[in-house]
Amino acid sequence: APCECSEPAKTVKCVNRNLTAVPPDLPPYVRILFITGNRLARLPAGAFPAHRLPDLGALNLSGNHLRAVEAGALAALPALRQLDLSGNPLLDLSGNPLVALSPQAFGEGGSPLEELALRGALRNHSVLLSLAAMLQSGALRNLSRLELADNGLLLLPTGMFTALPALRQLDLSNNSLVGLGNVSFQGLGQLQSLNLSDNSLSVLRNGTLAQFRGLPALRRIGLGHNSWVCDCAIEDLVAWLKESDQVEGKEALTCAYPDKMLGKALLKISGSDLNCSVPVDLPSQLQTSYVFLGIVLALIGAIFLLVLYLNQKGIKKWMHNIRDACRDHMEGYHYRYEINADPRLTNLSSNSDV
Repeated sequence: APCECSEPAKTVKCVNRNLTAVPPDLPPYVRILFITGNRLARLPAGAFPAHRLPDLGALNLSGNHLRAVEAGALAALPALRQLDLSGNPLLDLSGNPLVALSPQAFGEGGSPLEELALRGALRNHSVLLSLAAMLQSGALRNLSRLELADNGLLLLPTGMFTALPALRQLDLSNNSLVGLGNVSFQGLGQLQSLNLSDNSLSVLRNGTLAQFRGLPALRRIGLGHNSWVCDCAIEDLVAWLKESDQVEGKEALTCAYPDKMLGKALLKISGSDLNCSVPVDLPSQLQTSYVFLGIVLALIGAIFLLVLYLNQKGIKKWMHNIRDACRDHMEGYHYRYEINADPRLTNLSSNSDV
């Protein structure tokens, strides 16, 4: 009743109806279902009745205040190809990070899902770990499009995409990614588009660039609006940009730091701009350190000898005083020893004491 149903279009729209659960009496003909802008706090197991929606291929659950997608919640949708969970504050409510986005949400046998949108839905780190566990479990091996934009991600879990052999489009734009050193793109032989724009990337290392070169289908890489640091570490990235045709709009990529390079196009950077010296190996650096230490110690020794030379009279007098004091003490000890060793002197000393 609260939804708009169109049998000719095979579409049902339940938009901004303050629903707190999935309507139980959805028509079986539906192929495209919108349940957006409602108040579905959780999506429990069996949220969609078994055998009732055999043809449902596209499901939009964006903006529903969803905090958990539990095990089996989507298991009764055998034809599901597109799922949009964007704009939901997915959050672990039970202390178990796998509850927020359960790896078994699509059932035990995997899912035919091809497109998954999670724009602005991974603000909590435990949810990111939940997603990584789901992807690594192999439950979504048919996934061809994955949208993770607008999530404020700093780093991605290691091996997050290794079980997605059919992935063709990966959107990581508008996050806060500072590096891709722990991210593996190996095995993504079908990947065609990778969007890394609007992040906080300062450089791409050789290992990452080598992975890009090894992806035969990758033709579109977005790198715009990142904080590129134009020092010696960026030489490999600049060389790759000049030879690669994978990066879209690479002419517009500019330096963000240091100040003297601000706004300079990466493609126009030369070795003289970076002023990189030949790297010195570790043994040479240690040898240089030892030489410097020796010079410092020699200088301290010279200063010490100079002070001794300038104060030789005072030092000689001081030595004489110490010698005289030591001699007086030794004579006193010797006199006492003679008294104690001679019985006559001992008796004499005793009588005089009496």
